[in-house]
Amino acid sequence: MKNHTNSQDPIQPKNRPAAVAGRFYPGSPERLKKEVEKLFAKAQSPFFPGESPRALIAPHAGYVFSGRVAASAYNQIDGSAGFKRVFVIASSHQMQFPGASLWTTGDYETPLGSVTVDQETCRALRESSPLFQYRVEAHLNEHSLEVQLPFLQVKLGNGFRLVPIIVGTGHADDCSLLANVLRPYFLPENLFVVSSDLSHYPCYDDAVTTDKITTEAILSNSPDHLLLALKNNRAKEIAGLATSLCGWTSVLTLLYLTREYPFQTRWIDYQNSGDEPHYGDHERVVGYSSVAFFPNPESSLSLSRYEKKVLFDMAECAIRETVCTGKPFPQRKEPPAGNLDIRTGAFVSIYIDGKLRGCIGSFSAEEPLWQLIPRLAVSAASDNRFDRPEPEELDGLSIEISLLTPLRRIHSAGEIIPGKHGIYLKKGWASGTFLPQVAAKYGWDREELLGRCSRDKAGLGWDGWKTAELYVYEAVIFRNTPEGENPSSCNKYNQ
Repeated sequence: MKNHTNSQDPIQPKNRPAAVAGRFYPGSPERLKKEVEKLFAKAQSPFFPGESPRALIAPHAGYVFSGRVAASAYNQIDGSAGFKRVFVIASSHQMQFPGASLWTTGDYETPLGSVTVDQETCRALRESSPLFQYRVEAHLNEHSLEVQLPFLQVKLGNGFRLVPIIVGTGHADDCSLLANVLRPYFLPENLFVVSSDLSHYPCYDDAVTTDKITTEAILSNSPDHLLLALKNNRAKEIAGLATSLCGWTSVLTLLYLTREYPFQTRWIDYQNSGDEPHYGDHERVVGYSSVAFFPNPESSLSLSRYEKKVLFDMAECAIRETVCTGKPFPQRKEPPAGNLDIRTGAFVSIYIDGKLRGCIGSFSAEEPLWQLIPRLAVSAASDNRFDRPEPEELDGLSIEISLLTPLRRIHSAGEIIPGKHGIYLKKGWASGTFLPQVAAKYGWDREELLGRCSRDKAGLGWDGWKTAELYVYEAVIFRNTPEGENPSSCNKYNQ
């Protein structure tokens, strides 16, 4: 992979011409349209008929290998969806460079015609951050973005504008920063598409196993869980495995965008190149998944930045008052401005200099947030599993708030997605819970998550969960730490 530092190249065509037509997909308009329509006919049916996802992950290999899986992703879009813009995010296979590149001189072309690029949005992104640049060479021969466009053209027609983003960075921190810049555009009127294949070049059976681990980490909607899964995959030194997620920077950028939303993530389709009957090789395969992010109709836990700040200010004031004076914090009698009358379960975790010093929560939805959060914050500051904070330590205070969706009874442990679901188990008077972020932080799989919760939190022994009632829930998590910085836990897993 070449390293490039120049943002300008001598030859700068106005439109970005089709580069892989006739190789990755048919080159004639008639054959291409017929091929895409055929793939849609073979694709998985819509998971939620009549609804559309907010984001998709689709593979980018030649259509003979991954076309059905990609079509299954796009088949989740309702035919009447009126998306104004489609942001397609694809990691560069040609070159490495800081940040990401936007095409800002014209449109993208395929055999089905030109796809109009939203130049106004592209210019606004470039002006908002130096991480967004224009690097013509990053686009010209890159297939991963181009192969997505015929599916969009057939599914959505010409009523949308494209924001084409080629990610050149190889650093996770840059992905978080890119997500921060894109966040104002992450609106229901816009669709986000991420282009990525999965494992490259292990044998067939190893690909199936590795791709399941990677896809489940994506489904957790947790950047930390995904990064840990990729690290663990590398550590296994699987024969032939060059990467378990070739577009990991693009997928990671999406997860940084979506992590504060309790999306319904769904694994739509899977196959690998070994499944192609005519060309498939079972010794060296490439894996393909499609994943969709749907709005969660059961949750109304989205808060504005102002509302989050109000909650953080109330929690911090309550902690400081209690720690510094030893007196109970007086509850407000009137609600503050904003949508803080929501009644839902919540947890408050407090950190001193990045180390966990208390975590207390409640599944009860009897109090509005403006009353619940300060009360939980005071309790977290008095959590008897930790040394209580001293007044002089409060300059290093940071707070994490987790708003919980209602508990949902499950009847099979296979329904649990570690990192996405918090778990609550109950047997008689014994009960225990782990927040969703705990599995992501420690890299636990489903069995370890259940075993540790059963043994260490409920006191039922490692296998006690097998005869307990099992519940799952999700969480909207936000922190008042600097953007992109996650507090680290102490050696205990007390959340």
